[in-house]
Amino acid sequence: MTTTTPTWDPRQYLRHAGHRGRPFVDLLARVPGLPRADARIADLGCGPGNLTTLLTERWPAARVTGYDNSAEMLEQARAHASDRLDFAYADAAHWTPPEPYDLLVSNATLQWVPGHVDAFPAWIDALAPGGTFAFQVPGNFDAPSHVLMRELAASAPWRQRLDGVLRHGDAVLTPAAYLARLAGLGCAVDAWETTYLHLLQGQDPVLDWVKGTGLRPVLTALDDDPAARDAFVAEYRDLLRTAYPATDHGTVLPFRRIFVVATKPA
Repeated sequence: MTTTTPTWDPRQYLRHAGHRGRPFVDLLARVPGLPRADARIADLGCGPGNLTTLLTERWPAARVTGYDNSAEMLEQARAHASDRLDFAYADAAHWTPPEPYDLLVSNATLQWVPGHVDAFPAWIDALAPGGTFAFQVPGNFDAPSHVLMRELAASAPWRQRLDGVLRHGDAVLTPAAYLARLAGLGCAVDAWETTYLHLLQGQDPVLDWVKGTGLRPVLTALDDDPAARDAFVAEYRDLLRTAYPATDHGTVLPFRRIFVVATKPA
């Protein structure tokens, strides 16, 4: 089985920044007050840093660090650095909080980390009393965009080259399962799910969307063979056109997301 660490393209990712940013805003809206005005905040999987800046706007006296394991994303993120906002390398799969945090937030990152719930006890333990762990993950692994990608990757002639590259439905838990895990660690938990109906514009907009996220492992695995990469993308594009037909108003991409806000007792 092949395992692929995807390479990231910040410019491609940011092409749908407005739609991608809304869940983060909705997540932060449910975060309660933090224990200290000069709070210590970590953004695990900060990507290009554009959303991390919202943390400094919400808590202007806080010190915020954005962590990511992509050199490309960190290079983009560091353009947002300030005296209260910095960025550093960290792999969420192995990250241990270096200090107590008042808020640990993670946006659309943990689905890339197999077994991420096993890290929850250490992360909660690292929160200051009254601190919060807030995250959102996609809950759309049964959507056509993912199912068609996996089916195509499992077909000939792609099976041998792409075996094990893509994530499956067990990449994330249900909201109820996350609630149970974090309540079991003594937290007060607010868990919910939302399905957004993103109205996308342009030519093959769903393909353009997944090129920035879900398709990255395939693009990385086939990067050394541009002809094969383009052939896969063309075949997948045709499948997406049928699954997500264009309308007079644009192309609708339903996108389910899972949200969790867990607060440690004071």
